[in-house]
Amino acid sequence: MTHSLDILEMPFDALAAYWLSLKKLTDAKKGKGVLAEEATGTEEPFIRHLLEVVFSGLEISVVRRLAEVRRDELLHAYQQKIEIMRLALFAIASSENPRVTLVRMNSKYAEPPMEEKQAFEMARAMGDALADPSTDKAILLDVDHKMTPDRLLVKLMFYVIHARHKGKTELAPFLKFAGSPYFTEGLALCIDGFEADFLAYHLESIRDETLRLIRLKMDMSLEMALSIRKKYSYDDIWRVARSFMP
Repeated sequence: MTHSLDILEMPFDALAAYWLSLKKLTDAKKGKGVLAEEATGTEEPFIRHLLEVVFSGLEISVVRRLAEVRRDELLHAYQQKIEIMRLALFAIASSENPRVTLVRMNSKYAEPPMEEKQAFEMARAMGDALADPSTDKAILLDVDHKMTPDRLLVKLMFYVIHARHKGKTELAPFLKFAGSPYFTEGLALCIDGFEADFLAYHLESIRDETLRLIRLKMDMSLEMALSIRKKYSYDDIWRVARSFMP
């Protein structure tokens, strides 16, 4: 089994295929050892959580409650990260003062991921590293929802500061390194000169739809995992999956 899973970016059919492959695997090996091994090797947080709780000895009502709590917490974390990406993109489009942008981004968290002085120092250090030809730009410039909030914030501040000092069009060479589809799309619109107000509205719509689809994929995963636990047939588990697909 491959462990390079990402529930945010995986298509529905690929996610369904993952659970169906686990159904085949458990039927062939007839034991929970394969599921424990899968949980140990899986980095995707929600899928790993399901593997740990669904196939435990817990009652299904408890499993559902635990899965829902974990789902809501992860969705909140994803929303925070997407939101600070949106604020950074608005700042780039509007040439906002980076200090204002940092305050806006920090306000999305109960405790600021990083203080102003450190954030600016680290963002400027990124700029210095970029000038070194030996720097791996794919690592330096990558923006990803799987990053910790402090690391993501620093990277976003680098983009905001660079655009403020060099101009939005100077970000064009960074597009291929930006990573996150959400951030890449917004950055491309910034570079193309779209107005900040339009961009903010557009990115809000994408954010909301992205979160809706993540929630749907999480719910599909829960029901498919429970169906495996209940020993439903392969065809019936596929019927469960199809019920969630847009």
